[in-house]
Amino acid sequence: MKKLYYSIGEVSEITSIEPHVLRYWETIFDDLSPKKNKAGNRTYKEEDITFILRLKELIQDKKYSTAGAKKIIEEGAPDPAERSESIPLDVQKDLNEIKVFLNKLLEKI
Repeated sequence: MKKLYYSIGEVSEITSIEPHVLRYWETIFDDLSPKKNKAGNRTYKEEDITFILRLKELIQDKKYSTAGAKKIIEEGAPDPAERSESIPLDVQKDLNEIKVFLNKLLEKI
């Protein structure tokens, strides 16, 4: 289900990253700067979620430090998800969104 904007809670569910980690990453990575609405709540776009999934892969899956991940991103190193054996990040995001939707649906049954 495509949306223009996502809340921090929705992004947390989709990416399996805790909100406090998302807020921390905002302080380190300049490319991650969600806008805030009039109420002061963060509003994330599709590209923000894709970037978060890339950070998740570098930091949590490949065990880079935040400084190491920042260096890789700043140097413009190829996205690890662009390799042929990996699922592209935008597809991962869509699959995670579907998973969250189905889990909520299952809870209602």
